[in-house]
Amino acid sequence: MKKEKSIWKVITASSLGTLIEWYDFYIFGSLATVIAGQFFPKTNPTAALLSTLATFAAGFIVRPFGALVFGRLGDIVGRKYTFLLTLVLMGGSTFAIGLVPSYETIGFAAPLIVLLLRLLQGLALGGEYGGAATYVAEHAPKERRGYFTSWIQTTATLGLFVSLGVILITRHALDDDPQASIAKFNDWGWRIPFLLSIVLVIVSIYIRLKMQESPLFSQLKAEGKTATNPLKESFGHKANLKMVLLALFGATMGQGVVWYTGQFYAQSFLENVCKIDFDQSRTILIWAILFGTPFFVFFGHWSDKVGRKWIMLAGMFLAVVTYKPLFQQLLQLSDVEQKTEITEERTEQTTLQPIAGSTDSVRTIEIYQSYTDGTQLHMLAKDTLYDDFNRYTKPIVQQTKQLGSGGYWKMVAIVFVMIIYVTMVYGPIAAFLVELFPTRIRYTSMSLPYHIGNGVFGGLTPFIATLLTTIYTGDPLVGLMYPIIIAGICVLIGAIYLSNRKTIH
Repeated sequence: MKKEKSIWKVITASSLGTLIEWYDFYIFGSLATVIAGQFFPKTNPTAALLSTLATFAAGFIVRPFGALVFGRLGDIVGRKYTFLLTLVLMGGSTFAIGLVPSYETIGFAAPLIVLLLRLLQGLALGGEYGGAATYVAEHAPKERRGYFTSWIQTTATLGLFVSLGVILITRHALDDDPQASIAKFNDWGWRIPFLLSIVLVIVSIYIRLKMQESPLFSQLKAEGKTATNPLKESFGHKANLKMVLLALFGATMGQGVVWYTGQFYAQSFLENVCKIDFDQSRTILIWAILFGTPFFVFFGHWSDKVGRKWIMLAGMFLAVVTYKPLFQQLLQLSDVEQKTEITEERTEQTTLQPIAGSTDSVRTIEIYQSYTDGTQLHMLAKDTLYDDFNRYTKPIVQQTKQLGSGGYWKMVAIVFVMIIYVTMVYGPIAAFLVELFPTRIRYTSMSLPYHIGNGVFGGLTPFIATLLTTIYTGDPLVGLMYPIIIAGICVLIGAIYLSNRKTIH
């Protein structure tokens, strides 16, 4: 009973810190469209969004380097102090992003500073996850590793959940008038979620300072058997390097693209392709995450009984064969061409704003349309009318949609299915990785394939998928080719070369 109580203390302390680090890391992605207007020139919104997503992805690309730096430290010094350091580094970087002046204030220095802070965040996260997963696994009974480590697996999704919740609460709390609240949030309110993180980090540091070192690592240290050069032992020995590569190409690569497609690209697709408004695109994801999160523990626990391999590969396979139909359903649910308009509720207003020092004017056309299923469409078109009023520039058109309750909950159900795939691939993977490698080099060996798979292959998913949709504009689903191909390769390699046998160290 005492041992059971002790493991739950370990899980709580580890999970809280890891959840906060994910919260810090994902605020940036959750606010990509807002940040695009703050730190990049506003003359080309698409280029600004892609630049923001590229900056977001940069934090993922450096995660493997963080895995090497902090993994080595964790295998030499210990698990506890290493992921205490990563927490401080992550919290400080996130807080600092909330203080960076906008592009209009300091020019190109703004995106450069943000990029530097994102790189620091990526380095910190590269050391955090491997430490937390290893720490919990080394406290857990061998026969229940999947169950206990699956609680750590919930933190990434819950971190995204908390970031979305804080953003929505902040956005609505700034002003009673919705339009004024949106304007204030886009201007300066977006900084609040970043600045709030410092409070969460301080609490987590306090809790982690009270934690004890992992018993398996403490035993190795007492016996003088800790690794002196974990990088060389991890990657210089052929047998261990083979396991690192197999973990990457047979598991974590596919797991990474499924994770980021089901959560980040799904949100980006709702907002930028389906044109669902800010609040609905995020609450759809929040509900799906809320319903789906218990399944991390379900599949982690199940993997203790039947093994890790086939649960993870099944999640990847289902993603490969169903992503296109699922995203096509999202498109159809948002397509107003297939809905019946209530024409008597349509409103249209045109305003002309003279341009100072010329005889030209900026024309704004605002249209509100309602549909029988409860959908609301708001279109805003702006162009320039020249002095003869017969010539005008190509209009910039913005549109947002609010779905009726039927369409809204259908979208929640579709995204929930994608989250189930996430839980299948992600729930068992910490135990899978821990069991591949011996204790003395575990932190280093498991961290690198995890963070290449998630940080590089997974983290690039929103950027590459969005980029593909801007290149091949005729097919809104073309962005899905990236995760489908990567997950498909992983299923093939994993099915052939991965063992379902649990190798216990």
